[in-house]
Amino acid sequence: MPIIEEFDLTGKIALIAADDEESTPYLAEAMAEAGANLFVIAPKQELIDQSVRRAKERGVEAHGTLRHCSREDDVDSALVDTLDRYGRVDILVNNFNTQFAKPFDQVSLSEYDTVMDRNAKSVFLTCRAVGKGMVEQGSGRIINIISGLAERGMLNSAAYCASQGAVLQLTRVLALEWGRYNIRVNAIGAGWSSIEELSPEDAQKELLVRYVPLRRKGHPRDIAPLLVYLASDSCDYTTGNPVYVDGGLMAHP
Repeated sequence: MPIIEEFDLTGKIALIAADDEESTPYLAEAMAEAGANLFVIAPKQELIDQSVRRAKERGVEAHGTLRHCSREDDVDSALVDTLDRYGRVDILVNNFNTQFAKPFDQVSLSEYDTVMDRNAKSVFLTCRAVGKGMVEQGSGRIINIISGLAERGMLNSAAYCASQGAVLQLTRVLALEWGRYNIRVNAIGAGWSSIEELSPEDAQKELLVRYVPLRRKGHPRDIAPLLVYLASDSCDYTTGNPVYVDGGLMAHP
C-alpha cells in the first residue's frame, strides 16, 4: 500500500489492543508500513507473533504481550510494558469483535456480560488507560473497529448489537470530551470479512455474499488505508465519526 507523505506515521507509537480477531496482524502490518512502531496486546500468542513478525518485516520496532483487555489489571500492566519500552502512546487501535448469535429470550446474563465485557468493556478500559497519557501530552488518535450492527439491528444478535452500539457511543463521547486536547476519536465500521483469499466466482457461491452489494466479503486490507489516515496527523478535522467500509451493506434499508 503506497503511503503518501501526509499519512506518514514514522516515529509514532501505536498500541493495538485486540481479542482473537484474525484481522489484527493485517492492521499491524498496515500501521508498520506507514512507519509506526508497534505494541500489540492480545489474548492469543499466535496473533501477537504474527502481528509482530509482519510489522518487523516492514522495518519498524514491534513487541507484544499476552493480556485480556476486559481485565483492568491486564490493561494497566500492558500499558506499563508499552511505556517502559516507548515512553508514550500516540495511536490506540481497538479491535474487539467477539460475535454471538442467539434468540434474545434465550440469552443468559452470563452470556450477555461476556459479550459486553469483551467488546465494550475492553474498549472502555483501554481508552481510559491510554487516554490519560494522550490528554497529558496534548495529542493522540484513537480508532475503534466496530460493526455496522452498531447502528442496525439483526435477528438473534441483541447482545452483539448492544456491544457495538456501546463502542460507537463511547467513540462519539470521547471525541467531544477530548477534542480540546488534540485527540481525534473515530470508528471504522467493517462489514462481513474473511482473511481467506477466494476468486470472485468462489466468493459469490456463499449465500451471505449475495446480500453484499459488492458481492464479496471484505478483507482486512480493505480498511488498512482508512486506518492509516485516521491514525495520521492529517486526520485533524474528523472526529466522533464512524466510517463504514462494508461493501455497501449500510446502503440497505
